[in-house]
Amino acid sequence: MDEASARIETLSAVTLTVSAIGRSVRFYESLGFRQRPGHVVPGFASFVLGDGAAPAYLNLLEGEPGPVEGWGRVIVYVSDVDAFYRQALAAGAVPEFAPRDAPWGERYFHLRDPDGHELSFAKPLG
Repeated sequence: MDEASARIETLSAVTLTVSAIGRSVRFYESLGFRQRPGHVVPGFASFVLGDGAAPAYLNLLEGEPGPVEGWGRVIVYVSDVDAFYRQALAAGAVPEFAPRDAPWGERYFHLRDPDGHELSFAKPLG
């Protein structure tokens, strides 16, 4: 890439297709996600991730979800993985495993949303 080329700076948003927007909104809100203020669009919800100058967004779009198996995962950094795990349990979520330390330097756990999208909640170790 030459010096005149533009560069990628940050991830703006991830959009997941969900089968029932109300159910999915309740699920994400129960985990502590904050809806983005602004215009209400039927069949769409957006959650703010972060408080910095350039927050990212998790968007939900109601529609016919395609195959989920093998699609990948959304990784969200949290301030305290173990506390967030307990919060997820208290909200009725069913994590796939308890928090663990990974060889790549993060503490993390996974759970799936009501449509089967894999979510990883993590924090760098050290």
